[in-house]
Amino acid sequence: MIIVESVIGNANQPQWRDRLEGADIDWLMLDQWEAQKSRLRKSTAQDVELALSLDRNTHLHDGDILFWNDADRRAIVARIQLKEVMVIDLADVIREDVETMVRTMFELGHALGNQHWPAVVKDTRVFVPLTIDRKVMASVMKTHALPGVRYDFTPGAEVIPYMAPHEARRLFGGASATSHSHAHQQEREHQDDHEHRHQHGHDH
Repeated sequence: MIIVESVIGNANQPQWRDRLEGADIDWLMLDQWEAQKSRLRKSTAQDVELALSLDRNTHLHDGDILFWNDADRRAIVARIQLKEVMVIDLADVIREDVETMVRTMFELGHALGNQHWPAVVKDTRVFVPLTIDRKVMASVMKTHALPGVRYDFTPGAEVIPYMAPHEARRLFGGASATSHSHAHQQEREHQDDHEHRHQHGHDH
C-alpha cells in the first residue's frame, strides 16, 4: 500500500507535462464524491492500493499526481469524473425594478426547492449540479420560463476552481447525500408521528 499525504503536482502543469511524456501512468479513478474526501482507501487501475491522508481542507483535482518514481518513470495520477453543472445567470434580473427582481428571485428559489436541487449562489450566478438528466432539468427551467433568467450547462471541471471546499462538496458531493438525508429525515418524522399517535392512544 502507498500512503499519500500530499499532492506532488498536476499533470496539466508544463513541468509535469514534459516529465510524464512516455512515463508509465497508473490512474486512480474517482467519482465526484470521492474527490472531496481527504481520507480514502482505493485501488488504482493497475490494482495498487492507495491510502489518502491529505490535509482536511484539501480536495483532489483532475490530473493531480499522487505518486512519482523518477527511476522507473512511474506515476499515479487522479482522474476525476465531474458531472455537468447548470449555471443560472441572474445578471439581467438584477437590472429590473425591485418588485420584479424580488418576485423572479422568489419564484426561482421556489422552483429549485420544489425539485430538491442543491445550489450554490455566487455573485449573480446560481450553480446547480445535474442530479437528473440535463434534458429534464432544461424542461423544468422552460416550464417556469422566468423573465431575464438565463441558464447553460457547464463541465464540472470548469466550475470547481471557483468553489470553496464546502461549496464543491455541495455541488459535487451533495446530490446523493442530499436525497439520502432527506429520505432519512422523512423516515424520522414518520416514526415520530407514529410514536406520538401511539402514545396519544394510550393516554385515552
